[in-house]
Amino acid sequence: MLENIIQDEQFVSLMQKNIQDLIIHFFEKEQNFGILCRVEDVTFDPLLPKNINSEFRPLTLFFLAGYTFETAQILKDKLVFEAGFGADNFGSLVTVPLLSIMQIIVDETPVLINLASYRKEKVVSKEKEEQGVKNSMASFLSNPENSKFLKK
Repeated sequence: MLENIIQDEQFVSLMQKNIQDLIIHFFEKEQNFGILCRVEDVTFDPLLPKNINSEFRPLTLFFLAGYTFETAQILKDKLVFEAGFGADNFGSLVTVPLLSIMQIIVDETPVLINLASYRKEKVVSKEKEEQGVKNSMASFLSNPENSKFLKK
């Protein structure tokens, strides 16, 4: 039953809106906060060195304060901010899909918990695309009326 709810398109949309609204509220109140997110969905530009990237756990906490908080913004359905990593403070632009944020935390207390099941945009493989074209052509050729469109 819960699985049906967390994968429901309306529930997912509502959760994304709640996450976005809460983050915007914190921006307006200048309230620092942390986000616990699935690091597999996070992108870094430039890419982080392997020694830094390997330290991340599947669920990673990013704390938005100071310069990181000042650079943070929501672009479409993503939270974007600049952050420094490692002993050398390696700078990178971090992009987090809002639905990959599992918790929003203030003063070590979760103020939002996201249960929505985030789905990355599906990428159609070349093989599936070619199969679709073949199926479409077979369907087209099965109608005798379409033979007039073929070259002889």
